[in-house]
Amino acid sequence: MVKAIRVHELGGPEVRKWEDVEIGEPKDGEIKVKNKAIGLNFCDTYFRNGFFKASAFPFTPAVLETGMEAVGMVTAVGPGVTGRMAGDLVAYAGYPMGAYAEDSWWSGSLLCQWANALGATVIGTVSTKEKAAQAKEDGCHHVILYKEEDFVALVNEITSGKGVEVVYDSVGKDTFEGSLKCLKLCGHMMSFGSSSGAPDPVPLSSALLLKSLSLTSPNMIYYTITRDELLQTASEVFTNVAAGVLRVRVNHTYPLSQAAQAHTDLESRKTSGSVVLIPDGS
Repeated sequence: MVKAIRVHELGGPEVRKWEDVEIGEPKDGEIKVKNKAIGLNFCDTYFRNGFFKASAFPFTPAVLETGMEAVGMVTAVGPGVTGRMAGDLVAYAGYPMGAYAEDSWWSGSLLCQWANALGATVIGTVSTKEKAAQAKEDGCHHVILYKEEDFVALVNEITSGKGVEVVYDSVGKDTFEGSLKCLKLCGHMMSFGSSSGAPDPVPLSSALLLKSLSLTSPNMIYYTITRDELLQTASEVFTNVAAGVLRVRVNHTYPLSQAAQAHTDLESRKTSGSVVLIPDGS
């Protein structure tokens, strides 16, 4: 038996229960991993509150950011598995796999660093002065406190009235309409999160057509369907981490048993950078 966070009903952070679960031996094509660190992402709250549909109750939450993610040690290998053996250190991310078990803003920070390294002028919007300082460290040339300032007007000023070529928006409802207004003609907007809530419906004719804008909501899962796609994407990330282009900042850690508190802090916007759950006793 191992310990895991389980959800038996939809609701707030309090529905997460710390329970004993049985983890069997790996089947054909599977490996068994003892988790060492588990990534927390805002999308995980959507499975808990019902915004995203879980397959069945009870379930062990997995984390969606760029996917369900964790780092751990391989403890057993099932039939037919090649290239992995007990003792290997592995990281995984993908479709829900039950990462919230002992066995089994971050993206914004990396986006700023990577865009800066590629030579882009980076304008960051943040909710607090503390996050503004981090955004500067992450390569933002201009930082706007969107809760205190008119970020649309300031972006217009910074770009001499032209607007920006692309917007990456993970906030959702509070910034969605303004983000569209920041785009230049034929600009592109990537909506990849809704930490402030789901955006209001977008009127196609007035919001997009008048400036020939494009809007997409990318999901990492569909960009890494094949093994080759996954390896190429992972290689680009790890190469840039090793080269110092991308610096991963873990600002908050919680024991896995306190996942409910981690969710409370995440949803109240008290966290910044990566939030990591550590299995108790590790």
